[in-house]
Amino acid sequence: MIGLPDSLSPPQPMALARPVESIPAAGALPGGCLYEPKWDGFRAGVYTGELGTQIWSRNARDLTGRFPDLVEAVRSQLPPGYVLDAEAVIWSGERTDFAALQARMSAGRRTLPDMVRRAPASLAVFDLLAVAGRDIRDLPLHIRRTLLEELAADWEPPLNLCPFTADRDTAEQWFTDLPAAGIEGLVIKGAGQPYRGGERQWLKIRHRNPVDVVCAAVLGTRARPAALILGLPSRGRLRIVGRTAPLKKDAAVRAGRILEPAGENHPWPETISPRILDRFTENKDPVRLVRVAPVTVEVSADTAFENGSFRHPVRFLRLRPDLDPVGVTDPS
Repeated sequence: MIGLPDSLSPPQPMALARPVESIPAAGALPGGCLYEPKWDGFRAGVYTGELGTQIWSRNARDLTGRFPDLVEAVRSQLPPGYVLDAEAVIWSGERTDFAALQARMSAGRRTLPDMVRRAPASLAVFDLLAVAGRDIRDLPLHIRRTLLEELAADWEPPLNLCPFTADRDTAEQWFTDLPAAGIEGLVIKGAGQPYRGGERQWLKIRHRNPVDVVCAAVLGTRARPAALILGLPSRGRLRIVGRTAPLKKDAAVRAGRILEPAGENHPWPETISPRILDRFTENKDPVRLVRVAPVTVEVSADTAFENGSFRHPVRFLRLRPDLDPVGVTDPS
């Protein structure tokens, strides 16, 4: 039986992408740009070796037991000695459903099988790192992609070949149209690039929209906040829904001039669980809030808004003291 090369024993660091503000020109990366949808799912390194099929997350978490449907699909359609880079997604109608993926992570042994049956996962495969026991990460992407297309020629769902285009106009159309399906944006890769795990060799752009929310607390100090804590009205109360990315110096100064001390009957406690702001954090220390008088703030948010919360930190645009916080509504 062909096994995995020693250089690719799981888990391996995955290639990463750095954010950009606009879709790059076709020649921006070595060999020319290849544009792919940015899936709203779990990054998945898939390994087929002598020990069977394994699935690992970007953070080196073993996901094999969480995705028995994908493990079975890979086992039945892929021989040993292959490594795929992919994204695990779950579709709900015509949209991806990140909440369904999260539910799998906390499902018990008894509830997981029914969850898998009701909401099966799919795999969008976009790279091939090993072929028949040979490490091919040093080959340029366009060759790895050709080999992947040959491998995927007979695949059936839930294994799927991730679409790509070398045409920037098509990529712009995807960027405009695909958010309706829950696609976050685009990932851009160089056709001539080898695969470098752990390096930010790719580019990514997320679809963003301006949103009005309420700031009722900050991290740092009121005069020079490090980040704003954001809320939205829900069932008669102001619920914490996320935070901004760290504020730049000039933005922090501007915000500090407008923010006012909290009055009585503030809607939030002085300390909160770190998981309220980052559901994936391993930190267990409570987060101390500096509470302020609620004020409307305009932020730029990506499409990852679900269950009434922002999954990623949002970008601060400006405070809007001219707008009554009571008038802010849930963007969903």
